[in-house]
Amino acid sequence: MTQSFDTPQATRTTCPYCGVGCGVLASPQSDGTVAISGDPEHPANFGRLCSKGSALAETLIHDRRLLHPEIAGTRVSWDAALGHVAERFAETIARKGPDSVAFYVSGQILTEDYYVANKLMKGFIGSANIDTNSRLCMSSSVAGHVRAFGSDTVPNTYEDLEAADLLVLVGSNLAWCHPVLFQRVLAAKAARPSMKLVTIDPRRTVTAAESDLHLPIRSDGDTALFLGLLAHLSETGRIDRAFVEAHTQGFDAALEAARPYRDFARLAAETGLDEPALQRFFARFTETERTVTVYSQGVNQSAGGTDKVNAILNCHLATGRIGREGCGPFSVTGQPNAMGGREVGGLANQLAAHMQIGNPAHEDVIRRFWNAPALPAKPGLKAVDLFRAVHEGRVEAIWIMGTNPVDSLPEADLVRQALARCPFVVVSDVVADTDTVPYAHVLLPSAAWGEKAGTVTNSERRISRQRAFLPAPGEAKADWWQMAEVGRRMGHEAAFAFDGPAAVFREHAALSAFKNEGTRDFDLSGLATLDEPAYEALTPVQWPVAADGTSKPRFFADGRFFTPNGRARFLPVKPAAAPATSPERPFVLNTGRIRDQWHTMTRTGRSARLSAHLAEPFCELHPDDAVRLSIGEADLVTVETDHGSVILRALLTDRVRPGTLFAPMHWTEQFSGAARINALVPGRTDPVSGQPASKAAPAALRRFEAAWHGFAVSLNEPEPVGSAYWARARASGGWRMELAGTAKVENTEAFARQILGLPETAELLHYADRAGHHRFAAFEGGRFLGALWLSPEPVAVSRAYAVSCLSGAPMESATRFRLLAGRPGADRPDPGALVCSCFGVGANDIRRAIREKNCTSVSAIGRDLKAGTNCGSCRTELQGLIDAERVLELR
Repeated sequence: MTQSFDTPQATRTTCPYCGVGCGVLASPQSDGTVAISGDPEHPANFGRLCSKGSALAETLIHDRRLLHPEIAGTRVSWDAALGHVAERFAETIARKGPDSVAFYVSGQILTEDYYVANKLMKGFIGSANIDTNSRLCMSSSVAGHVRAFGSDTVPNTYEDLEAADLLVLVGSNLAWCHPVLFQRVLAAKAARPSMKLVTIDPRRTVTAAESDLHLPIRSDGDTALFLGLLAHLSETGRIDRAFVEAHTQGFDAALEAARPYRDFARLAAETGLDEPALQRFFARFTETERTVTVYSQGVNQSAGGTDKVNAILNCHLATGRIGREGCGPFSVTGQPNAMGGREVGGLANQLAAHMQIGNPAHEDVIRRFWNAPALPAKPGLKAVDLFRAVHEGRVEAIWIMGTNPVDSLPEADLVRQALARCPFVVVSDVVADTDTVPYAHVLLPSAAWGEKAGTVTNSERRISRQRAFLPAPGEAKADWWQMAEVGRRMGHEAAFAFDGPAAVFREHAALSAFKNEGTRDFDLSGLATLDEPAYEALTPVQWPVAADGTSKPRFFADGRFFTPNGRARFLPVKPAAAPATSPERPFVLNTGRIRDQWHTMTRTGRSARLSAHLAEPFCELHPDDAVRLSIGEADLVTVETDHGSVILRALLTDRVRPGTLFAPMHWTEQFSGAARINALVPGRTDPVSGQPASKAAPAALRRFEAAWHGFAVSLNEPEPVGSAYWARARASGGWRMELAGTAKVENTEAFARQILGLPETAELLHYADRAGHHRFAAFEGGRFLGALWLSPEPVAVSRAYAVSCLSGAPMESATRFRLLAGRPGADRPDPGALVCSCFGVGANDIRRAIREKNCTSVSAIGRDLKAGTNCGSCRTELQGLIDAERVLELR
């Protein structure tokens, strides 16, 4: 399903995951599968794909798809559903005003979808109550850009990361969250060893392991660090006075705010870093002209995120390192079209085409271009405040499109309560089994990736096409069409008479050009007249695109910014308060992403390959903390904050600092019984951007006292009956599940039959010992149906071997009893825990290659096993296994 190809029938499209914006070649095959490979001509990835992109074909299944419109759980026609939505929104507006309704959309919808939604809400309903899940990942960068540059402008290109002599990564695990971009960086570093890489992150991530210097900074210590850097630049005479005087304003006030942090002892105390490390970083930044600073969620997801962004921008403005090759600040986005959403005004405090609410000239442009009857007079409700307003009854109708706020927003349980209380909830989605869907009064089936057509914009401002290569199943429709049809039914026929995504894009581009004349950064003049064939053939292009079709790769090389006087602004900033830990909540909980999963797993959770790397929710904690709390490796732990609690698998590691925890945010109630991590995160937000602080929640930790632990594999989806903890994942040929309970299982055989969902005719082999271990394997005829292992402690069986038994091959008696043991025989080596998702290579496979074939380098392992030769995101793990074997040899 994922072999490389390049044939005439291949469709050029764009990956639906992170903001790198990789080009993808997709070709439906005669057997119903789809062949996927990277597009070698796309300038974002040049043919590379990460593990998630490589597995896209495995997610193109119709299982649990939302196929038909529904009202109150009953299938209805599109006409009935859309008429009902229009009537309920219109009735609510007439009764309580336009601010009583809202849209909550997503960085995963297309620019055309975003444009129509924003136009309907802001131009014709007359409210700014449209916000997006992009508020959760990059709105602090937007606010910082606007404060400094006068516009939300990303000045750089990916080539600048490769051209830099110093690359500083702040709060960015680029190796796992933007793997293809990180591989470009590593290739540049290998070609030019003098290039240096610095990672600033509380955790020793895979990215940090590849760096020349890792600064394990205290949570929210970034602003203090960059204040100290600005003061150091001034002390050492490295301020570019000519640039500052000619092209900026506010420098003296910003420097005055930074001066207290020139004291290394104070700075060390506020950042948690030792003085020698601070001095090494400052020296490298000071002495290296070609410096790029890349930042992401560790900067943005903070109660002081906007100030963090401006602290970074201040240092680049002070040195004039902006707008030139290999120089500048670079915000990398987490979603495939967060940038497109920013372009069309998808945030509640924006107008379309990078224009601003409260700017009379911008409002006049929008009003005239749209012939809009009712532009909002004030910004709308940002995501966290929006759902609080729903909870309080101030918003009575909400349309949620392409996102899962019951799991992704902070204080997620409050969001769930809000939707349960809301009089009218519309959900447009691809799948029917998210945790948000049960609260919908109206469900609308949306076309998915591979079925819909439009554009997305990546982190370097490059617009690429997503193209359909599969028919939409059932009655699924494009999101822009749904919004346009409701707009027409609300009486705005002419404004929403689009006949396809190309017409929407033309209007979007024309608006960017209207009354622009170089006064605004976002300009698609050269694309405003694309006809259908030209739109269909559109190749990746970086904005701005002038009327003559030319574009420029960088902004601000001429020192001209988009503020009223054309000067960039320095901002005097101050550090955010440290997380408010206490004796009851002594830990700081950091949340984030892992390599092979995406958001709330509505797509990646359908891939067995992607689920194999880290198959259950976990909590990283330092071994010293584990000893103090009597927590062992693989124990279950309860993590608790003021807002809720979860149960996770303990992962003991010195990657995290003592007193800190890390837990991924992906698991939902579709995949685990008690692991919705955002239910723990407080709704504390940045006062400027409204972005929530998702990485510094005061928390408590304790060992979860389980009476028994279990592990199951099954052809059918297993049921977690009687389990206080469970985590279920797809596996090749079936399912796998971890589980645990607090009450003794009295009838273990009946329990096994329930868990595995066995028919009465199934044969059940059972082994038990006096220590309380039980092992079950179920068969029907010669066919293996499933197995369950129960133990008083975490179950010690080979997960990879157990899953491999789901292949469907008949089992002889010896194999059946080997299965009960949970270990393969000598004739079937255990591959071990998955390391390389792209090629299915396990840790034991790699260890054998090192020991038996003398594969003592990552490249040698790649030649022998292919591991690390596709996306490269497992290369650091490969090196770790090599290093561990060397340590064993020395002993």
